[in-house]
Amino acid sequence: MFGEVPVLPVVVPLGAAVCLLLVWRLRSRGSFSWPRATVALALGVYAAGIVANTVFPIFRDKPARTAEWDTYLALTPVAGYGVADAVTNVVVFTPLGMLVALVLARPSWWRVVAVAAAVSLGIEVTQYVTALTLGGGHVADLNDLLFNVVGGALGHGLLAAVTRVPAVARLVDLFRWR
Repeated sequence: MFGEVPVLPVVVPLGAAVCLLLVWRLRSRGSFSWPRATVALALGVYAAGIVANTVFPIFRDKPARTAEWDTYLALTPVAGYGVADAVTNVVVFTPLGMLVALVLARPSWWRVVAVAAAVSLGIEVTQYVTALTLGGGHVADLNDLLFNVVGGALGHGLLAAVTRVPAVARLVDLFRWR
């Protein structure tokens, strides 16, 4: 068995750094409030959770690679992709769509989708690189990217829908960063 890089010593500082960087941004712009700080905290925890679940395991003693470079890529859309995997990816990225919509100054649908796509692409590239170089345990999958983006768009759409209710809109405005 190969020694794994421990997850928590990596993701806890990562989550804390994301949170602190976002709180610093709020303070430097003179827009700090506790509700906005909770969004920063949520994004920090979310980032740590995503990295923990999509990048790890990483091995200290890389297993010998016997597979071809394309073994770690799944580039065929939808074919052979399970419904449970699709639903999981949509559900996991829905909060990102909501959080990004709260943080962006002008949260349009396409901006939220662009951020979700960039984050998802970053995950897939990291999975591919770690699989090739560090014996990571994931395959970079085009379907994951597609359904993650759907989740981000859904999160933005859900936030937009619930904020049509005036009382909810007033509450959500406390958390918005604009």
